[in-house]
Amino acid sequence: MKLGSRHRASFSWAQAVQIAEHLRNLDGLGDSRREQYSTAVLVAAASGLRCSELLALKMNDIDFKANTIRVDESSDQRDRGRIGSCKNVAAYRTVYLGDAEGPVAMVRLKQFLGLYPGSHDAVIFHSKRGAPLLQTTIVNQGLYLALEALGLNKAGLHAFRRGCNRRWELAGIVPAVIRQQMGHSSATMTRLYTGEIPTEDVAAAFSSKIGNQIVVLENMENEAAA
Repeated sequence: MKLGSRHRASFSWAQAVQIAEHLRNLDGLGDSRREQYSTAVLVAAASGLRCSELLALKMNDIDFKANTIRVDESSDQRDRGRIGSCKNVAAYRTVYLGDAEGPVAMVRLKQFLGLYPGSHDAVIFHSKRGAPLLQTTIVNQGLYLALEALGLNKAGLHAFRRGCNRRWELAGIVPAVIRQQMGHSSATMTRLYTGEIPTEDVAAAFSSKIGNQIVVLENMENEAAA
């Protein structure tokens, strides 16, 4: 079980952008659903919110000027999306979207809310009747189709949360900050989210740290051979 946890699906930001773009142009869905699903994917990938937190967001939880999202409610996906308390004490937090990916998602969210405005206390991602969307609806109507078309592993919205955790970790964000951003109750849980890091991300991490040293060594070798 522990070994298997390293291979759980995790979508990078680049993959999230691909998925969102595919959803935005997916046949068989109405305009509002295409925009909702694609926007939800980008917000999930940029913020690392739990699915239940993402689908409980209201307009007054978003601060576009500060680039923050407040989490103080959760959508119970086992009870038709009923809005209630968060998973644990640590889940109550304000998430700061401070990397390059954050503002991109916030711009898309602002555009979406401009197209489909609602009251401040209404959930952002909702059905025609105003009820919170369910993850099962999103994945079955759109996400699974997009993943299949893009040749990506089948997974739910939680894969974007894992990808966000990994992105922040590889960027060198202090573990305590990541733990707070993710709403984890322990450092152990945050570490478990890393999973197996793709080879390309490992190579990029090495390149960012010792890339200049390699160039210097290559120049020295060239000078010695001249």
